[in-house]
Amino acid sequence: MTSDPVTGFREEITAVDLELLDAINRRLELVRQLHDHKAAEGLPLRDPDREASLVRELREHNPGPLSDGGVHALFHFVLDLTRTELHGS
Repeated sequence: MTSDPVTGFREEITAVDLELLDAINRRLELVRQLHDHKAAEGLPLRDPDREASLVRELREHNPGPLSDGGVHALFHFVLDLTRTELHGS
């Protein structure tokens, strides 16, 4: 008996979504640790040049099908979400 392809796709998508959720949570914890270090050392918490460099690097390494604009939008969203989660603003 062949399984329903729609169900198979949905299960795979859910598995990828769970991986994304785990990756975002790991990223938040790493950024929290970095911010704790920067605060202890009196360093600025935000580095706009580093953020721009990160997005450029990710665009260069993106094999697609996500467009360059999609990479830009996704990671600016991730950066904004990170700030909101860590600082409430």
